Amino acid sequence: MTPHAAPHCYALLPCAGTGSRAGTALPKQYAPLAGRALVDHTVQALLAVTRIDQVCVVLSPDDTHWPTHGAAAHPRLGVVRCGGVTRAESVFNGLLALAEQGAQAHDWVLVHDAARCLIEAEHVNTLIDACTPDAVGGLLAVPVPDTLKAEVDGRVQHTLPREHTWLAQTPQMFRWAALHQALLAAQASGFAGITDEASAIEAKGHAPRLVRGSTHNIKVTWPEDFALAEALIRSRS
Repeated sequence: MTPHAAPHCYALLPCAGTGSRAGTALPKQYAPLAGRALVDHTVQALLAVTRIDQVCVVLSPDDTHWPTHGAAAHPRLGVVRCGGVTRAESVFNGLLALAEQGAQAHDWVLVHDAARCLIEAEHVNTLIDACTPDAVGGLLAVPVPDTLKAEVDGRVQHTLPREHTWLAQTPQMFRWAALHQALLAAQASGFAGITDEASAIEAKGHAPRLVRGSTHNIKVTWPEDFALAEALIRSRS
């Protein structure tokens, strides 16, 4: 790739967690959902975005469920077994794997939760359109609609203002070099306080762009989320 070549666009899917809160027999990403593994829905949704050059799934080194429960082979789908203990570590290792495969400093990386299986190409394209000309990058998010309460010992301590407050979603889209540098700076502390890619970028003094997403782009976390996700998937078909 020459220095002046157009940047590539990679999707990075950390898929090394266990999803203990979901209460599933298998790791959450492999739990059945509408006849397929949850992660299969996620991968296929990202592959539907033709502007993404490659979808890279980051597995745990000892993952025994892929490809038995994982997505089918696809020319734009790659798998690396370098997942870490935390999401941030998996993303950091995934970035290094992308670099080994040819990713350049100015290429874009869209990090997406494996458990957000309802993402739609329309919203990913909106994110790409908004971030491509942006100096920092950004993330899908939705404004907080509910009243927020701060809690101590199971009781309300006070009410938090919801104005100018958003719920972060994924994908989160940043240049390879910027995200690598941000995570590298947090590596010594074990990525403490880094709950998503935007928080790592923020820690470097940058302000990611908020791009309006969809309330349907839920992260399947709790047992009851599976029924909701399945209902939404079936309503689309």
